[in-house]
Amino acid sequence: MAYIEVDTDVVVVGAGHAGCEAALACARLGLLTTIFTVSVDSIALMPCNPNIGGSSKGHLVREIDALGGEMGKVIDKTFIQSKMLNRSKGPAVHSLRAQADKAEYSRVMRRVLEHTDNLWIVQAEVAEILAKDQKVTGVRLCSGAIYHAKAVILCTGTYLKARCIYGDVSTYTGPNGLQAANHLSDSLRALGIELYRFKTGTPARIDKRSIDFSKMEEQFGDRRVVPFSFTTDPESVQIPQVSCWLTYTNEKTHEIIRANLSRSPLYSGDIEGTGPRYCPSIEDKVVSFSDKNRHQVFLEPEGLYTNEMYVGGMSSSLPEDVQHEMYRTVPGLEHAQIVRNAYAIEYDCINPQQLSATLEFKAVSGLFSGGQFNGSSGYEEAAAQGLVAGINAARKVLKKEQIVIDRSKGYIGVLIDDLVTKENKEPYRMMTSRSEYRLLLRQDNADQRLTPIGYEVGLISKERYERLQEKIQLIQTEKERLEHTMVGASSKIQELLKKYQSAELKTAASLAEILRRPEMRYEYLSPIDKERPVLSEEVIEQVEIDIKYDGYIKRQLKQVEQFRKLESKKIPENIDYDKIPSLRLEAVQKLKLCKPISIGQASRISGVSPADISVLLVYLEG
Repeated sequence: MAYIEVDTDVVVVGAGHAGCEAALACARLGLLTTIFTVSVDSIALMPCNPNIGGSSKGHLVREIDALGGEMGKVIDKTFIQSKMLNRSKGPAVHSLRAQADKAEYSRVMRRVLEHTDNLWIVQAEVAEILAKDQKVTGVRLCSGAIYHAKAVILCTGTYLKARCIYGDVSTYTGPNGLQAANHLSDSLRALGIELYRFKTGTPARIDKRSIDFSKMEEQFGDRRVVPFSFTTDPESVQIPQVSCWLTYTNEKTHEIIRANLSRSPLYSGDIEGTGPRYCPSIEDKVVSFSDKNRHQVFLEPEGLYTNEMYVGGMSSSLPEDVQHEMYRTVPGLEHAQIVRNAYAIEYDCINPQQLSATLEFKAVSGLFSGGQFNGSSGYEEAAAQGLVAGINAARKVLKKEQIVIDRSKGYIGVLIDDLVTKENKEPYRMMTSRSEYRLLLRQDNADQRLTPIGYEVGLISKERYERLQEKIQLIQTEKERLEHTMVGASSKIQELLKKYQSAELKTAASLAEILRRPEMRYEYLSPIDKERPVLSEEVIEQVEIDIKYDGYIKRQLKQVEQFRKLESKKIPENIDYDKIPSLRLEAVQKLKLCKPISIGQASRISGVSPADISVLLVYLEG
């Protein structure tokens, strides 16, 4: 029997959020790229929540955009509601979150892929990774066709050996009833790759016509929408927005759940995969937080041209009859008509400690991995990894040095470092608390941190890079002007300060000193600032944050200096940890498994103590 053979530069397996970013990066860097998907109609599918961004996840989307990725641009074109979260808190935790029109998001991203030079989409299942002497040479499809490639990027999401479960109903499909990928796992094991079994879930979808919104609290978007992409014209996203709705479970809901726990595959033992701690099912919430008599439930539209509403906060794998009874106890859902049942999905993924910080497998040269297959959760985490994997796969093929974004440069760096360094026994979710330098890694300054890297890589145009340099110069010039513009304790100044409940001046002060007061804003200074230039909103925002948080920022920059010293202390590739005296056995085992490239990375490995690091430092300096 004859099989086709095709030559390509890079193969991307999977066309979810990771796969799309990986394939676009490779193609845009000039490499012939082939992306495989089990269904062309599922490109950039959003099988769970209908939104992009959120706490810390909004940071990731901004960073993806700053590096030259696509997610931010697409959500700016397809959102139906947008909100900046955590406005009442400091700027470090401000995060954009946008409700998406799911079908439109998928359609727009697919169109981007279809119109990208060097990129070919193929609907087929990859059955085998081909390698020789632990170096990837291509892939074999279920049809037998062979695609020869110099690099392969695995972005299989939740499709590998996927199984969807609710009650005693179990179907061997991917999300939304799509075909699972059942052949690739065995090929990966044959290459010596360790696989885990993880689980996630999704709530029911309910017909909007059956919901009584009068019993719920309406949730509006922001009056002034902030775009995700630094390239999006802010005026273009000031559009009419749809509402979301808030309601709550109650004791009756919880009684039904408790009475049927034995019928839940989560508690009966039918589900073997480990679920995400920070996105639990409603069964987990009721059991783990038994002291709470209610939990939030958000009703979110899935798009402008569908009646389906996503029931956020009520993910479940309970049987169908229990779901109908349970959902109908929630105020506003008494007559709910379920369009799609809630279900859990379990799937194969890898132990990400098998990857280097470039997302290349340590044991298989040219094989990269990104997304939920790496043991993470979420569209945003997936897209961020896909972009980095795509950049590094392309640079490997082009014989250029691969990039590593460290923890002090971006949330993407925190995400990847946590995955490849720490033990993750459950799907990893990004949170602002995971970053040691979150005041430096704000979502508003992602372009200043990462766009120079995107430009150096080749994903950012010269024009965009020069616009960034102009912006940085404007920020610096205005900060210096405010620091050197002095005002006296005149009656006009005192009246202005009194207006905003700020203490009167006793002596002359600079405008920057006045702006540092918590109650003062840049715009409040205009009556006493005669030489104020005309600046964009984003420049003003940066000026205000930099001045107000100057002391804290300087403190974190000193911490980063210490961090960089440890990161710069490299560990030789050929080091023999067994021969290091006084190094504990657990540390030896963990260091041999993770193969850290620096003392800094070694210090973050679970099971390696500060005493072990001291021993290692003495050995390397001896």
